[in-house]
Amino acid sequence: MTAPVSTAASFEAFYRAERPRMLRYFGRRAGRDAAPDLTQEAFARLLRSGALDRAECPQAYLTRIACNLLIDRARRKKCGPTALYSLDEERDAVSRADQTWRIEAADLFRLYRQTVRAMPPKTRRVFLMCRVKRMRYSDIAVELGISVATVDYHMVQALARCRAAVAAQW
Repeated sequence: MTAPVSTAASFEAFYRAERPRMLRYFGRRAGRDAAPDLTQEAFARLLRSGALDRAECPQAYLTRIACNLLIDRARRKKCGPTALYSLDEERDAVSRADQTWRIEAADLFRLYRQTVRAMPPKTRRVFLMCRVKRMRYSDIAVELGISVATVDYHMVQALARCRAAVAAQW
């Protein structure tokens, strides 16, 4: 009959034999980053339990410990700390989604383009020179050979058409 091997030596041999299997097990179920820590914890629980010498199949016992670790981990994630904050209605006002804003902006841009295209040619030209080219009324008047008051008249007409188009749409 052979002499019993010490607990430390048997645990070390068991650890070396089962560690790769546990790393694969945890790697598949919890991710590669968490696998080493979970493997270490599983072996620590096995050693603390003292079941290595008593268990008929220590590999199955270790797998059960590993499964329980994953269950505990899932429970901790699920029942994590809940933070409650008071509602400040002025600061925490509900805002619309970015997608909604983009869709409405695209619709409004399309409406403006249609409205500008429908303007009389001189009014459209004055409006585009002012709004797109960022020219001053006096510069527009000099370039077109009209008075500043006429530029102002065409701008009022163009803005009124834009306002009416938006009001009719919404």
